[in-house]
Amino acid sequence: MKALYLAVLMTALTGCAQHSQTTAIAVSASDVIKNAKAHEWQTVSTQNILKITLPTGSAYIKLNPELAPKHTAHIKELAREGFYKDTSVYRFVEGFVAQGGDSSGNKKIQTANKTVPAEFYLETTQPLKITELKGDGYAPVTGFLNGFAVAQNQTHTQTWQVHCNGVFAMARDNDINSASTEFFVTIGQGPRYLDKNITVFGRVLEGMEHFNRLQRTPTDGVAFNPITNVQVLADVKNDKSVFKVMKTDSVSFKQLIDARKNRTEPWFVQSYNYVDVCAMPIPTKRID
Repeated sequence: MKALYLAVLMTALTGCAQHSQTTAIAVSASDVIKNAKAHEWQTVSTQNILKITLPTGSAYIKLNPELAPKHTAHIKELAREGFYKDTSVYRFVEGFVAQGGDSSGNKKIQTANKTVPAEFYLETTQPLKITELKGDGYAPVTGFLNGFAVAQNQTHTQTWQVHCNGVFAMARDNDINSASTEFFVTIGQGPRYLDKNITVFGRVLEGMEHFNRLQRTPTDGVAFNPITNVQVLADVKNDKSVFKVMKTDSVSFKQLIDARKNRTEPWFVQSYNYVDVCAMPIPTKRID
């Protein structure tokens, strides 16, 4: 009798599981974003946003003080002393980076330090929890932390921001501690081979199109991609821009990862149950 009871019970449980699988509703990425709860969005502090004014408009950069506090403080000090006024975006590697700053190398730093030490990764004594994806060829662990795409070592004690499209980083010479004033934004596929070779400490929240529209070669008699200014948004009294990003440890963001792994939109005929860290744009919205 007991055997018969167990057999009936197992059949019932199996049937429930099959019913659950067949009645599960796949949700699209756009639906996940639309239905995310208010508490699953985080307002970005204007103290940690750079406003870069370019010829066709302004780009807003979310800085990453958690992983690179010295670089974050350094660029804010440069901005506040007005270093970037009347500089330019002067160097391009097509499909790779746009680099800006003082192309002459002669502009004097007034208050900031001349260089900032490398912060290729944050090292912690205890494992640092992130929203994980599978690793890839460049790192054992990839995922997301506080609104940024990141990677980690196997023990989760080294964490760094990875080179995806639209990241903000500081250029350097061969000396790893030689970063000074020149910054770059990636304008193509993320050059992941630069991970842990240079300090990445931000990403473009809005205005990526203004980097993509910059001129690639100079024209005689015309200023070449002038930077009007780089400012900390909190200091710009006539700009009340507010940005929110989806919390990367939220339920909705984890649902978004699943939706990106297996696209449900009618256009798709093949799904791979996989998404790499740079193919997961972190939802960002402007609140005016």
